Amino acid sequence: MPREFPIGLTPPDWLVRNLKPQQAPVNWPAVARAAVAMPLPLAIGLAAGRPTYGALASMGALSGVIGDTADAYRMRILNIAVPQLFGAVGVTLGTLAYGHGWYAVAAVTGVALVSGMISTIGAVASVSGLLLLLNCVIGAGLPLPSPWWLAPALMTGGGLLVLLLALLSWPLRAGVPERAAVAATYRAVATLLATAGTDRTEEYDEARRAVTQSLNEAYDLILARRARHHGRSPELTRLLAQLNAITPVIEAAPAAHLAARPLPPQIPRALHHLARCVAADGTPVPPLHLPPPATETARAVEHALRHTAEVVATPDVDPRGIDDRLGRPAALGIRAARAARNVVLSANSWRYGVRLAICIGIAQALVSLIPVPRSYWVALTITFVLKPDFGSVFSRALLRALGTVAGLVLAAVVLAEVPLGWWDVPALLLLAPLVPALTPRGYGYQTAAITPVILLLSDILNHQGTALLLPRLNDSLIGCAIALTAGYLFWPESWRTRVGDRLADAVADTAAYVEAAFRPDTAPAARARMRRRLYRDLSVIRTEFQRALTEPPPTGRRAAAWWPLVVAVERIVDATTAARVRVRHGAAPPSSGEIAQVTLQLRELSEGVRNADTLTAVRTDLTGPAGSVLEPLRQEVAAARALASPH
Repeated sequence: MPREFPIGLTPPDWLVRNLKPQQAPVNWPAVARAAVAMPLPLAIGLAAGRPTYGALASMGALSGVIGDTADAYRMRILNIAVPQLFGAVGVTLGTLAYGHGWYAVAAVTGVALVSGMISTIGAVASVSGLLLLLNCVIGAGLPLPSPWWLAPALMTGGGLLVLLLALLSWPLRAGVPERAAVAATYRAVATLLATAGTDRTEEYDEARRAVTQSLNEAYDLILARRARHHGRSPELTRLLAQLNAITPVIEAAPAAHLAARPLPPQIPRALHHLARCVAADGTPVPPLHLPPPATETARAVEHALRHTAEVVATPDVDPRGIDDRLGRPAALGIRAARAARNVVLSANSWRYGVRLAICIGIAQALVSLIPVPRSYWVALTITFVLKPDFGSVFSRALLRALGTVAGLVLAAVVLAEVPLGWWDVPALLLLAPLVPALTPRGYGYQTAAITPVILLLSDILNHQGTALLLPRLNDSLIGCAIALTAGYLFWPESWRTRVGDRLADAVADTAAYVEAAFRPDTAPAARARMRRRLYRDLSVIRTEFQRALTEPPPTGRRAAAWWPLVVAVERIVDATTAARVRVRHGAAPPSSGEIAQVTLQLRELSEGVRNADTLTAVRTDLTGPAGSVLEPLRQEVAAARALASPH
């Protein structure tokens, strides 16, 4: 019995995952911008004798601070300015519907439907949908000053102040964000090569995922800008060539790892030198002092590295010879029309939109129609908890409740000790930087930082002081309860829809990649695009699994059971790439029969994943010629099919 007592007190794994803070560096420039952008409008409003106006502008600045997450200046314009326009529309609709009973319910519910649907488009659309609904809820729940256009103008002005502060350092910027992203990719690949061939498999897998993330960010930055400057920016053309040039090195890494021989330290060191040359454009590329290669894998790494060095050293690149790997984005109008069509025709966007609209409709009806003292905080809570692209609804509801409690403790001190008036400015000066500082730590930490800020500004608008605290806690708990019931328990997404179909598609795409990898008529650029898209898809699947791991049984337990299969599919892609690299550098190519055998097993695995709710072990007899380049791939496929559910 003495041993069982502490075990019984051990918190469940899903709870530990929820409460564990994420490791992330503090964005000090964003902290400084928040410290200026949020108190400044309030100080101006107090000086002009219009504290209400200042509070509204500070609320808009809070929205800008939430969206101030990009490093590239052009992305800051999109991340901050575009959502502010949607926020202005939202607060306008909410203000017009304020106090109109069923009309307010219908207006806010309709906005929630649109918000949920457009959130599936992308990151900027997600933040835009959030501010559209958030400001609509605030406008429908608080008595804002007349005329109707004043509140949208003030809130938008506060958000644009954040953008102005973010752009002030543009002329003084230390470097081009796109170049920094390419250099960061080179450093990530150097870390990958330093772990390749060692017995530190977990470190290698983590380094490979870091390379995928770094590549995604670099390509997104460069291609988003190149869509507007195609063929007219030599700098972007060269950066894209340098990013493409690192692809053969990345492809050689799996072969080096499967060879189980650590690479000489000169190789990752050379990549670090190249990263410095990329970051400081114009720096001469030093000679590569590499040991002579002894195997086909070593030849592949050396050949790829020397090719990369040649591209980095080339001052001018012809844009006609540059392949975009993932494809250059279409024109803005074409992408907008395509996104709108996908949203309207997508079952996922309708499901998310309807689910959010039902929860917001219940909350707004509770506030607008039932004679019980409830506030806009109920719908506000649901807006943050039930954003479908923000993660697990269960986890966010739990963290929202805990974060609100922590934030209310801080707000109680502020509202009780800080008198209304000029003392609110230094209080906001201390509270505002906590938002960008704590947001990267996790949603609960972000909630704890935002709650006292919103309550302080709300107190300036309605002068309720500490009387706000308990009602806001009750409203938060009610909002979490609505989100958990009407938005989570009553919408049991099947495991097949949420994860199974995505993983099955990835396995099927892996089978197609195996075929294309050894087909002589497949262009190298096409193979590179297939591999990049596979890793990007697997990165999305991994994120969904990590969200599911934070949920209680049965979802969390099932995610834990399926997790090894995700890792196995990633290793199958690695093994395929390694085999292709070995063939390109002298190994005997596999026969068509060997390839057909592997792809058949992968397609059977894909169908099994698509049609099953639990994993079932399958005995797989994959045999082939001794010494074949496909032997590691056959082992990985057999390992994937041998996985079984612990149930």
